Amino acid sequence: MQSDTRKLLRTGLWIFGTGAAAILATVTLFGGIGRQGPHTNSGWLALVLAMGCLPTGTLTLLLAFMKLYADRHR
Repeated sequence: MQSDTRKLLRTGLWIFGTGAAAILATVTLFGGIGRQGPHTNSGWLALVLAMGCLPTGTLTLLLAFMKLYADRHR
């Protein structure tokens, strides 16, 4: 595995993991999510963080896996 592929995988996992941790914190630590959204300001901030990190992390991981696949077939 090339170093840039490893760096992409690591970065994608960190970004996605941050989003997953933010959702988990919103649901468990910051009062949960009701019908109209989170119950606390911290919950809203964590939700916004997750909404930014989860798609970005997913796309970064997709790019890393495609690059890993291309590197294997070279």
